[in-house]
Amino acid sequence: MILHSLYFWGLAASIVVCSLGVILHRNPVVCAVYLIACLFGVAGLFLGLHAPFLAAIQILVYAGAVMVLFIFVMMLLNLKVDPERFSRSKLPRTWKYLVSATLLISLLALISMTAFPNAVASVVGGYQVHEIATLLFTKYLFPFELASYLLLIAMVGGVVMAKKTK
Repeated sequence: MILHSLYFWGLAASIVVCSLGVILHRNPVVCAVYLIACLFGVAGLFLGLHAPFLAAIQILVYAGAVMVLFIFVMMLLNLKVDPERFSRSKLPRTWKYLVSATLLISLLALISMTAFPNAVASVVGGYQVHEIATLLFTKYLFPFELASYLLLIAMVGGVVMAKKTK
């Protein structure tokens, strides 16, 4: 049980650090790399929950395909560092800290009211890969196909928009 807790808290800390890197770094490509590391941490949490299929999907789909697409778009758009983005705000720092502390206290209050043991107990049975595939291709076939067509349309639209006119 101690090893499981250390595994969880280690991954949680790395996810928080990588998330801070995503929102605090000035270079968008470096932010994307931090996001990839964060997504790998989430995949590690899925492995800790004995959900290897979700971990594999997390790595393949999000950390792989989606982030490669994000980095490709960033390189295509040739994004520069925006100095105005990090300029001093007119709002005094005390108000920023007060709002941040209020949000943090609200979040901690909501977390403390959540019944996590009940939530974890309901997931322990879980679905196996075969059951997920059966549901995906029987009951949810139409939404699955609709999502694939939507992704195809988005991909074609991205290619058309990126194509330069002569």
